[in-house]
Amino acid sequence: MIQTIITHECPRCGSLDLVKNGHDYKGDQKFHCKTCDRYGTLQAQKGYDRERRAQVKRALLERVSIRGIGRIFKMSRHTVGQCLSQWLEQQVPISQTLLPADWDDVLELDELWSFMGNKEQKRWLSLALCRRTHQVIAYWIGNRSETSAVRLWESIPEDYRHCASFSDRWQAYEHVFDRHKHRMVDKSEGETNHVERWFNTLRQRLARFTRKTLSFSKRDDIH
Repeated sequence: MIQTIITHECPRCGSLDLVKNGHDYKGDQKFHCKTCDRYGTLQAQKGYDRERRAQVKRALLERVSIRGIGRIFKMSRHTVGQCLSQWLEQQVPISQTLLPADWDDVLELDELWSFMGNKEQKRWLSLALCRRTHQVIAYWIGNRSETSAVRLWESIPEDYRHCASFSDRWQAYEHVFDRHKHRMVDKSEGETNHVERWFNTLRQRLARFTRKTLSFSKRDDIH
């Protein structure tokens, strides 16, 4: 009977005095070096190529959680978070993506409830959507106060501030938007159907915005 003896060498100090120490998140064997007290796998993980990072980006857009992406692609949550942060840094401002406004454009306004960390830390996503182009014109994440309505108005580009607008019956809009161009309506009137449908799509894509969800953001900048 032929036996093969495999020896492992510590990548830090070269010692052979190693003992097994469980597995990492990818299932690879970890070792503990008794000489230099190093913990970890024998081969350091190399960087992920552009195609793998593109796959992570697509998964983030399909309502897969950060933990789920880590399990699928065998990546740590920290690495997935880095991919997300780099992607956010590459995004251009909304104002650079908008089509020119027309004189008869209509804006639809609505809010979406969510939370960060726990349900005591509420976050309201206030949003303005152009009915003609279906583009998001402006948004603001904050509390449901008149200050948030002011911030939303200030976020709307100058070219779109002449537009007529419709919203639900949140009273803060009445105090901020031009009363001659803005009208508060009930959902049954159908004047905010497009923005409500946009929020429905958002709920399908991002679990943190789903009703009765267990998913949540830990930082405001990636909420």
